[in-house]
Parts: sequence; C-alpha cells; structure tokens
Amino acid sequence: MRTLLIVNPNTSAEVTARLLAHASAQAPAGWTLQGVQARFGARYISGELAAAVAAHAALDAFAHHAAAHGEPDAVLLGCFGDPGLLALRACTRAPVLGLAEAAMRAAGRHGRYAIVTGGAAWAPMLERLARALQLDRELCGVHTVPRSGGELAADPAGAQLLLRQACEGALARWPDARAVLLGGAGLAGMAAPLAGLLPVPVLDNVSLALDAVWSLPVAAAP
Repeated sequence: MRTLLIVNPNTSAEVTARLLAHASAQAPAGWTLQGVQARFGARYISGELAAAVAAHAALDAFAHHAAAHGEPDAVLLGCFGDPGLLALRACTRAPVLGLAEAAMRAAGRHGRYAIVTGGAAWAPMLERLARALQLDRELCGVHTVPRSGGELAADPAGAQLLLRQACEGALARWPDARAVLLGGAGLAGMAAPLAGLLPVPVLDNVSLALDAVWSLPVAAAP
C-alpha cells in the first residue's frame, strides 16, 4: 500500500476532512490516506500574512506527523496557493505536489483558462505564483468572489449561484478562455454541479491534483 499525506496548512479540521473525503471517493486501489492540519496560524488563509505563517505551519505539521507515523509515499499540500511548497520538498524524499501547481498544470492542457477563487487578496498572489512556477502562459487571469473558500464551503447552495456568476464573469473578462478552474480546498466538489451550465469545462482543483497524485510512479526500493 502507498500512503498519501494531505497537509492542510490552515487550522480548519473541516477543510482537512473535506479534502480527505474527496480523496477517499477517488482513490484507486493500493492507496491509504492520512491528513493533518496546521497546529497554528489562520483558520482560513486569506492574504499575504496568513500565507506566510501557513508556510511555516505546513512544515511543522508535516514534521510532527512524520515523526509520529513515518514518512508517507506522497504528499499533497492542500491549499490553493501552495504556501511552503518548495521548503516542504526539501524536507522529504517523497514527491510533494501543490494543489495550485498541479491544478494549474492540468488546466493549462485545455489551452487558455481562467481561475475563479474566493477572496480578493488571492488574485495577485496566484498570478505571482503562476509566474514563479512558469505556469502563467495559459493563465488568462484570476477572478475572485468576496467570500472566502471556507465561507463558500459552509454555504453550498449559495456558493453554487455565486460561483456560476463568477465563472460567467470570468468568461466575459477573458472570452478566449477554454476552461475555468475553481481554486481552493474548500471548493472541492463544487465544479461538478456547474457542468453543462457554461460553454467551457469547469475544473475541480482538488480532483486535478489528486489525479496527479494517483499517476505518480512507484518509487524504486532504496
């Protein structure tokens, strides 16, 4: 069996549970799942300061879990912003995938695409991340809604209407977009109800990242 550890760099146990439930529904045979959230920091990451603290918190959460349970076979950093991604990769020999990086790579295969996410502060942060990862060529831009990912997750019915309107707004801003990527751990599972309601595919960031996890090659024995 191969173990996937999902590291949630905020302190919300609900977000960790949501990620684990989404992963459990998709996991192929041969994988076991573990999850851990930050022991300090923000309940929901909504800006630069919280993201900086979350990078430290992600490293702490991983180290604390690995000391107690051993290193996993793969790690998914469960925040659409990937705080601490490169430092976490330096802490372990296991492959570490970032939710944003993996989802952006997959979304770019559709051609030009737009991101819809919660929280206005995330637009410049995600655009900067895409440039740093050299994944900005296909990214049209980031369209945000006022509610955070946590607030959207707490109101699924209201979130659907708001996200549909946001997707329509993104396509109006960037008519050359060939897909819309819903970004945010709290938005896991919210793309499916929008299927067929828009002229382009609406992509689930968590599902895309998990697909990348499941396709990781088996590590050779040391």
